[in-house]
Amino acid sequence: MSADAGSVRDHHDAGAVPPPQLHGPGGLRAFHISPGDSVRLAVLHHPDHGYGASVVLEVWDPGGAQPPNSHQRSVETFFFLHGSGTAHCDGHVRAVRAGQLLVLAPRSVHRIVNDGQERLYAITTMTPDDGFAALIERGQPADLDASDLAVLTGDRPPGA
Repeated sequence: MSADAGSVRDHHDAGAVPPPQLHGPGGLRAFHISPGDSVRLAVLHHPDHGYGASVVLEVWDPGGAQPPNSHQRSVETFFFLHGSGTAHCDGHVRAVRAGQLLVLAPRSVHRIVNDGQERLYAITTMTPDDGFAALIERGQPADLDASDLAVLTGDRPPGA
């Protein structure tokens, strides 16, 4: 065994590194951050257990959008799972679709609009979280349906 492998194991055995976490969709709850919002958000991972990031499922219905927003310290990423839309960021406009990753710098003013014909889904990370998960879960409860969960689990795309 190399010295590097031994030191990695010793570091882990000392309890300094949290164990891996595995999360599934069981008990997933969605929210609208503000009354009248058209985007549903469900926290998949909270910033705990030594991880400073949050991971969120976001669902935009056709025509849905969040208001322009910004995060002072956080990098926000969106990995689009299904659908298409438009990302607006500091005067830049980009078409987005399933299979693409959008990375937004701290302090950028941005919003995503679902201008497609079906729901738009993304896995979003906020690093550091800076209270994002708590903000979501203080919002108004919203429903996730079987189609939403199917996109998350890969069972089938909506409308299939």
